[in-house]
Amino acid sequence: MSFEIILTCPKGLENLLAVEAATLGLQAPRELPASVQGMGSLETAYRLCLWSRLASRVLLVLSRFPVDSVEALYQGVRRVDFSEHLSANGRFLVDFSGQGAGIENSQFGALKVKDAVVDQFRETSGQRPSIDRQQPDLRLHLHLSRGQATLAIDLAGQSLHQRGWRLQQGAAPLKENLAAALLLRADWPRIAAEGGALADPMCGVATLLIEAALMAADCAPGLNREHWGFSAWLSHVPAIWQPLLEEAKERRASGLARPPLWIRGYEADPRLLAPARANIERAGVAHWVKVYQGDLSRFAPHPDQGQRALVVCNPPYGERLGEAKSLGFLYQHLGERLREHCLGWEAAVLTGNPELGKQMGMRSHKQYALYNGALPCKLLRFKVEPEYFYRENTKTAEAPATPLALSGGAQMFANRLRKNLKTLGSWAKREGIECYRLYDSDMPEYALALDIYRDWLHVQEYAPPASVDKTRAETRFAEALAAIPSVLNVTADKLVVKQRKRQRGLEQYQRKGQAGSFIEVTEGAVKLLVNLTDYLDSGLFLDHRPLRLRLAREAAGKRFLNLFCYTAAASVHVAKGGARSTTSVDMSKTYLDWAVRNFARNGLAGPHHLVQAEVMGWLAEDRGEYDLIFIDPPTFSNSKRMEGVFDVQRDHVRLIDLAMTRLAKGGVLYFSNNFRRFVLDKGLTQRYQVENITAQTLPADFARNRKIHQTHRFTAG
Repeated sequence: MSFEIILTCPKGLENLLAVEAATLGLQAPRELPASVQGMGSLETAYRLCLWSRLASRVLLVLSRFPVDSVEALYQGVRRVDFSEHLSANGRFLVDFSGQGAGIENSQFGALKVKDAVVDQFRETSGQRPSIDRQQPDLRLHLHLSRGQATLAIDLAGQSLHQRGWRLQQGAAPLKENLAAALLLRADWPRIAAEGGALADPMCGVATLLIEAALMAADCAPGLNREHWGFSAWLSHVPAIWQPLLEEAKERRASGLARPPLWIRGYEADPRLLAPARANIERAGVAHWVKVYQGDLSRFAPHPDQGQRALVVCNPPYGERLGEAKSLGFLYQHLGERLREHCLGWEAAVLTGNPELGKQMGMRSHKQYALYNGALPCKLLRFKVEPEYFYRENTKTAEAPATPLALSGGAQMFANRLRKNLKTLGSWAKREGIECYRLYDSDMPEYALALDIYRDWLHVQEYAPPASVDKTRAETRFAEALAAIPSVLNVTADKLVVKQRKRQRGLEQYQRKGQAGSFIEVTEGAVKLLVNLTDYLDSGLFLDHRPLRLRLAREAAGKRFLNLFCYTAAASVHVAKGGARSTTSVDMSKTYLDWAVRNFARNGLAGPHHLVQAEVMGWLAEDRGEYDLIFIDPPTFSNSKRMEGVFDVQRDHVRLIDLAMTRLAKGGVLYFSNNFRRFVLDKGLTQRYQVENITAQTLPADFARNRKIHQTHRFTAG
């Protein structure tokens, strides 16, 4: 018996899927948007479920019928005899897509299909099946388009990209069927058949590596799945399915018994190594695939001499503001590593920003349009051969392989960096400082801040005022970015670029990315975690370094209160300095979780309390007594967790008065803020002993910017 079968897939994979489906037995495959349609037996449908590396779902069509109203949809579904597919007390689920005939909402459409099925069973048996969203006995799919309904059974159940081996994923996961498409487009089956090797320099949780191994070892992608959409289907024929399953198991055993190919992955984030290795183990390819910790600067794969090889990777796309500028250096660095260590190889790079691909210094000989979810992408294929390299001074619309000569202004900027590095670098080394500001708009036309975090570089572009020509500002910033790597000898993967502008509304609290990359740095006697990628600020205010060290020196035996504590770096210093107790208050759970990690990094336990609360309200209710208080409030805050707004100029009097009621006799309160036009209320100087110690708290790396903060020392009058 022959059935109409529809295979769905990510947009852009239709042609590949049609070819694959034909090899698996689908007759007369026809490409449609995000799908392939054809005819085949039940055995063909089962084989497609088990072996398709590209399909998302395998739909076996039950009925097609015209729909011009909601009632027509209901009646069309009821004409199908569901007793052949589902028991009266079974469980089912309806997926609905499309619209028309008065049906504009997919939930409403699914509800009418469900009603038709349930009413049929009620009428014929007096019983009714129930809805199960987790693991139904039958999953129906109805698509409505141009007045035509197509009702089908989803034989896959869950999407076929869910192979059953990936339980953990990274921040930007690549679906398995898209990974398979990348490998097919990169001609990996040919390279594997010739005994070739494969490397991924940014492997994440090893999706590409595992798919490559499964292809090379002739392993059916569906063998790790525990449940299928047809498992409890009443028309399921185990006598057809079981031999296909046994054949696939035999082919897998035979394939994995062959000498393994050299398949290696490298990942800079150490937290992804355990999930990657767990995925590899579950997929059964641990003796084929190995992953190691290493950033792009260490990528130098060494398979057997003369072995054909493929480098395949899915680098970041540069969707965040300012990120594309720093990613240009990442792609440039990737191209350099390929040219230096992978000569004679092939490479395939998936990018959501083809302009970034031009930074690699090589001409792609093939490009394919794909979609990663809703994001349009390009797969760029390269032959790592000298004839495909851009040469210096070649006239081309694309980027040259070597950096362009610096303009006169950029050369002046580079010279300023060298001068700063000589003076501040020597100072930082002498003082044992790992994190410091190297440049801060020293040349007004190059308006950026440049911070060193150990061996990382954090560049923040100040948004130009409206009076400055936008194109000229962008040109100057690009010139600065061109000068930075050579002067500071930093690799692209250790360079982070952002744009700093005035934060409005809730912007100041919003996360900027999801990379989750924490770096451990040392400051004084403590270790602290910074994150350069996900937030506007890094988690460590560099200008407060002297004040944190001062607090640590004064902390022994003290009860310490840290208000607006952020990541509690000051509290960690004080705890390490011998404080009797610390209490740190902030509204942000994210920052308090960060604080927990900072305390743990230093092995600090004991009476160190973290409080999630709105500071003013908490102070009004707190009855504790503290010997040392530090307040570093925001200039402005309108967090949804607080009533009204906080304005440091308007509200600092009440804030300090509330805090001073909690200060023990002989105690000290330090108040600091970054509002450049801040003026301390004169009434405070009449009630308390106040000393402006700003000059004492400005570090050498912020000497050029004496308005970075103001700090006052309060004691009881």
